Amino acid sequence: MGRHGRIIALLAAGALVGAICAPARAQQKKDYLSEIEADKIRDAETATLRVHLFLSFAADRLHKLEYERGRTSRDRQWVERMNGLLNAYSGCVDDAADTLQGALEKQENLRSAIKEMQSKTKEFRVALEKLAAEGPERERYKDALDDALQATAEAAATAEKVAKEAPVPPERRKP
Repeated sequence: MGRHGRIIALLAAGALVGAICAPARAQQKKDYLSEIEADKIRDAETATLRVHLFLSFAADRLHKLEYERGRTSRDRQWVERMNGLLNAYSGCVDDAADTLQGALEKQENLRSAIKEMQSKTKEFRVALEKLAAEGPERERYKDALDDALQATAEAAATAEKVAKEAPVPPERRKP
């Protein structure tokens, strides 16, 4: 093989490696998070901060759902937006629960994250149940809504489990 043959072979191998690695890079990005939100998650230094961010993103999706539900004019993409927002909400809540569970294994201080998860999942459940009870069009996004309710219940259960298993912080003695 001549010099040009080796160069062509190396370029072909590089293209093949790039094609194989590209799907892995694409999978790293959560499609329900914006670039800014994903950057905030990556930049968060503690699991507690990441849980807080995921829960705030989930709350944002619920606010957007309320807005969409209250709109008087609905276009062709309305059902797609509702399903997309519900799926994004579920992803945020699932990731918050996974982050909490992973931090437990690392013995991190999770008290504030646990409390926030417990209170937010109660709020979220009420909002989702209200959404489930209203409107004849709910059948068009029922599956995504059921998934969101299940994700919320599982996140609440994870918070309870982690609360029981989390190490008790050391007690400070008075001097």
